[in-house]
Amino acid sequence: MSQEPHILVVDDERDVRDPLAQFLGKNGLRVSRAQDAAEARAILAVHGIDLVLLDIMMPGEDGLTLAGFIRATSAIPVILLTAKAEEMDRIIGLEVGADDYVTKPFSPRELLARIKAVLRRSSASTAIHSPQAEGYAFGPWVLRTQDRELVDAEGVSVPLSTGEYNLLFAFVTHPRRVLTRDQLLDLSQGRELAAFDRSIDNHVSRLRRKIEEDSSDPKFIKTVWGGGYMLAADVRKI
Repeated sequence: MSQEPHILVVDDERDVRDPLAQFLGKNGLRVSRAQDAAEARAILAVHGIDLVLLDIMMPGEDGLTLAGFIRATSAIPVILLTAKAEEMDRIIGLEVGADDYVTKPFSPRELLARIKAVLRRSSASTAIHSPQAEGYAFGPWVLRTQDRELVDAEGVSVPLSTGEYNLLFAFVTHPRRVLTRDQLLDLSQGRELAAFDRSIDNHVSRLRRKIEEDSSDPKFIKTVWGGGYMLAADVRKI
């Protein structure tokens, strides 16, 4: 990136939001702050945000709903801030497309390390997967590596998170080949996600909801019991 990454901290608790923003600012990051989802949406509409730190429990529109909106409209990485008792919310958050989560109370330095890891994955995906204009066509879909986007037969773009894009790229570059979860973690540069139970399964589930006519009966991303997953389609490089 040509300048410091721009982080949006969204938390209704000022005693969390302000010290965290100050700490991140002292460590080389540009920071915007929002106390609720409405304020966050307004900031996202006018600023180029590189990553969102998002509290789940907020009055009004909660963090999970906002995370779903961010994922449906952009590829901006999202790290959830959760309480220890919110295990189900963390699982739902990962399913709607969050890239990571941190449990409160957290170490600011650990959070900074996680932010840098997510930003590295995002920037590495662009650098490695988009060296030139090219795409991979399968079924009615085209994965465009230059723009890091998935488009359907009508040319309509389907937003992908960094993790979803990296995983789909692994599939289209290894079609009709069974890939274990460990192989998919390595190929998608998602080794950091290994700490989360079923991280690959969650990413696959989200991809199926986006590319399959019926995600419960997938035609493209097949489960190979005892093996892993396979893209059951011919892929043409364009």
